[in-house]
Amino acid sequence: MSVRRTSVRAMTTQQPGTPRKSAAPSKPAASGKSAAPSEPAASGKPAGPSKPAPGKASAPGKASAPVLGTRALNRATLERQMLLRRSSRTVPQAVTHLLGLQAQNVKPPYYALAARLDGFAPEHLSRLMADRAVARMVTLRSTLHTHTADDCLTLRPLVQPARQRELSIFRKGLVGVDLDRLAAIARELVEAAPRTMPQLREALLAEWPDADPQALGIAARCTLPLVQVTPRGLWGHSGQVALTTAERWLGRPAEPAPPMDDVVLRYLAAFGPASVKDMQTWAGLTRLREVFERLRPGLATFRDENGTELFDLPDAPRPDAAVPAPPRFLPEFDNLLLSHADRTRVVPPEHWGRSWQGSMIHPALLVDGFLAGLWKLTGDALVIEPFGTLTGGARAEVAEEGERMLAVMHPGTSYDIRFGTVRTG
Repeated sequence: MSVRRTSVRAMTTQQPGTPRKSAAPSKPAASGKSAAPSEPAASGKPAGPSKPAPGKASAPGKASAPVLGTRALNRATLERQMLLRRSSRTVPQAVTHLLGLQAQNVKPPYYALAARLDGFAPEHLSRLMADRAVARMVTLRSTLHTHTADDCLTLRPLVQPARQRELSIFRKGLVGVDLDRLAAIARELVEAAPRTMPQLREALLAEWPDADPQALGIAARCTLPLVQVTPRGLWGHSGQVALTTAERWLGRPAEPAPPMDDVVLRYLAAFGPASVKDMQTWAGLTRLREVFERLRPGLATFRDENGTELFDLPDAPRPDAAVPAPPRFLPEFDNLLLSHADRTRVVPPEHWGRSWQGSMIHPALLVDGFLAGLWKLTGDALVIEPFGTLTGGARAEVAEEGERMLAVMHPGTSYDIRFGTVRTG
């Protein structure tokens, strides 16, 4: 791969506008706090530095709690996310630790792992998907994720309450529809052969001709654990979205949902320190306070600069706030940017709303651990669009990280690296 670095005085990218409330996080209050809207690796512990931030965590169960500043939270979260230092985890270990990768589009999970893992190549994840060791299905926040087979079969039942809420939105189009019968018919259809959603809607409409076709499809998706079958999701391949059940695709029955206590601990390992609202935002669930209270005696507690109580695993890594954070190129919809109610640990207030437009969240550039720009591949160029002027040293580091990303994801292809700025207004 050859890379040519060029510069442009100002890119003509239009600044993303104000997001729709249903599609993006709310704008932070004046204080900088946003409005409310993993399992460890095989070794048993998250990898990374163990030096705590200034001040020790409160002893489990005690009320007093030290304050973690924004940079301390940033470094802790980056370390859990394998973005402060890339990890030597295998792809299955990483996907398990992260509790899945958001996957509205096909490519983001591949770029997400490229940013986080040493030695990653796209075929590593693609091969697992072809072998049905990982799969794509709707889970957290009612959005499509790539999960390991184990998590497909256990996390999906856990988020069923959110699917029921989604289904209630379409109840007017389902008058007279027996949902149990619909689920049985839909299961028989997709297990006989994978079906596209239009095919599934058409078949269900034959049973309920007076129902709303879209509502029938949503009902099937909400009542059944449907996965997208390959070739959809494979690197370098195209394919329409065709669905079957997780049980049929993975070759084993669904499993009972894990205790919510276990999932809270996994979430804290991957995204902590975090508040109750943070986890509720990540999962798309409500009423998790009682779970945290049940776990409180075994957890460390902190407060952020706004006084919000944060929970964490006592022995989880909390690097010093002064630890350098190298640049990272994240894909659109990366869970780092979507898994906390208060996202100021990654998104500075002055850049709030600049990485999304409507329902689309753009690929993000992190500099010093924080959102600092956007990026895109256009033809033969990696176009890097910082929100402001980068220092010479930061610019060189960003270009170097861009070269690495291109070498991992597109070996043998020649790209320019072009710098510009994102225009506002």
